[in-house]
Amino acid sequence: MLMSVAMPVAFSTWLALLNNFVVEQASFTGVELGFLQSLREVPGFLAFTMVFVLIFVREQTFAVLSLVLLGLGVASTGFFPSELGLYITTVLMSVGFHYFEAAKQSLSLQWLEKDRAPQILGQLISIGAIASLGVYLTLWLLLEIVGLAYQWIFLLGGGLCVCLAIVMWLGFPHFESPVAQRQKLILRKRYWLYYALTFFSGARRQIFMVFAGFMMVEKFGYSASDIVLLFLVNYVFNWIFAEKIGRLIGRIGERRALIIEYLGLIVVFSAYAFVEDAKLAAGLYIVDHMFFAMAIAISTYFQKIADPADLASSAGVSFTINHIAAVIVPAVLGLIWIHSQAIVFFTGTAFAVASLLLALNMPLRPSDGNEVTLLRFGSS
Repeated sequence: MLMSVAMPVAFSTWLALLNNFVVEQASFTGVELGFLQSLREVPGFLAFTMVFVLIFVREQTFAVLSLVLLGLGVASTGFFPSELGLYITTVLMSVGFHYFEAAKQSLSLQWLEKDRAPQILGQLISIGAIASLGVYLTLWLLLEIVGLAYQWIFLLGGGLCVCLAIVMWLGFPHFESPVAQRQKLILRKRYWLYYALTFFSGARRQIFMVFAGFMMVEKFGYSASDIVLLFLVNYVFNWIFAEKIGRLIGRIGERRALIIEYLGLIVVFSAYAFVEDAKLAAGLYIVDHMFFAMAIAISTYFQKIADPADLASSAGVSFTINHIAAVIVPAVLGLIWIHSQAIVFFTGTAFAVASLLLALNMPLRPSDGNEVTLLRFGSS
């Protein structure tokens, strides 16, 4: 739970301020932002290397050290308002962020019982949402009332994350996992549907993370405080609904939950391509963000079909698969963005359609040996 607080303290600060900071102080266009976001995803692509680090470092310790890197990267961002400086600080922040997320996912699936995992994962999202709400409210006050410069706000958010990581390092024992984890790369043919869903999730998420927010600033002229207020609304919804969504997934199953998510995303991305009203765009952004909580279903589907000893290795591998498209998509679509914003969002629609077709291949009751309804490849 404390990890679920520390990460958004730093990352939400970075995410909320980034678009305005790069436009106002580094004169970025969609092209530079696309390359920045592609660089940000390179550490995610390399997340499979986590399994080699775990030979020498316990996974819980590794997660805490990753939080320290995340905090240091965010804290230094505001002091380097140049193209090269932002590339360097973003990569540093991203190494910590992606290694932490992979380790947290692995530890959660190892520690949680299968029947309770969707609800508790929803609770953790709610806790992160509450932390983000506190961050965004503080950011709005610092921007609108205090008028604090960007660099000091970045320093505050990143520094607080580092302090929380130190508390976790000194104040908690090491918790043992019930099953010893394999310390080698694991790729199994019977996990292919999980890998495919993860791939398209990464590609689709980049369009939201990079271009939906950038559209608010570039096309509709949202200020930094406007973006913070938009994020506040997003996380109010996460706080209220994430645990309920987790319970819903536990009740209706992963297959139905993902079908609902992907049908909704097809509508949202298609609407992004045509939106001309700033308030309607904000509404689409909020709905888009709400669907993130449904992605719990991909993780709990994997928990049900996987060998428990594969969870740590597979967490790193899945993050790498998630970021194959994420490394390429922002840079390529950044070049397209300056010619046609609609094509960028229709690409997101295509990714959502592909995800929907994959979700239709998921069994109603997935388990080891019952991973898909079509195209079973055996146990290797």
